Amino acid sequence: MNYTFQFGTVMDHFPDLLSGAALTIRLSALTMVFGLVIGMTCAVAKAYGPRPIRWLATSYIELIRNTPFLIQLYFVFFALPHFGVRLSPNNSALIAMVINLGAYSAEIVRAGVESIPHGQIEAGRALGLKPLQIVRFLILFPALKAVYPALTSQFILVLLGSSIVSAIAADELTAVANTINSQTFRSFEIYTIVTLMYVAIVFGFRAIFTSIYAFAFARRG
Repeated sequence: MNYTFQFGTVMDHFPDLLSGAALTIRLSALTMVFGLVIGMTCAVAKAYGPRPIRWLATSYIELIRNTPFLIQLYFVFFALPHFGVRLSPNNSALIAMVINLGAYSAEIVRAGVESIPHGQIEAGRALGLKPLQIVRFLILFPALKAVYPALTSQFILVLLGSSIVSAIAADELTAVANTINSQTFRSFEIYTIVTLMYVAIVFGFRAIFTSIYAFAFARRG
């Protein structure tokens, strides 16, 4: 084996990798927030909405869950401009990721929503709670608590799947690594460092998720 490791060459580009990692974190965090909002909305609509709304929510969920994320990404970036909607690679990546996560999180949240006893909702009505209060306190809160581990696992998958957006030249971590590799041809060193960076990002998000659970759910029993 005559290969000579040259991590110094790669470390010269470390600021670029940090910039890519920052975009990965930002895209992932925004996707988790907006995707969860869409997921909760669709879950409640599918469980309690009128038939047309249930049909729309179901159609969206099935369409996204039964097509590859890469195709969804290409549609947003390459197809929408034909309809006059032109987006930057980073914005296209964010929209595609949010749409994708929204469908998957909707099914996860729906499982939690459907686990809520109907008598609990009737009790809320009997106490004079408004519909939004019932949805917030008697449906979504206990539902999210029940499915929180599954949701956070899906969030991690979204974070790791963000590497796919390098296909449209979004400047996230994998895309930056590919660019550096094409300049230095130090594949082993580059992707070793990138692997460690992804591991650090995942552990960081997991720590945040644990803190959120302790703050929002655990102390409330």
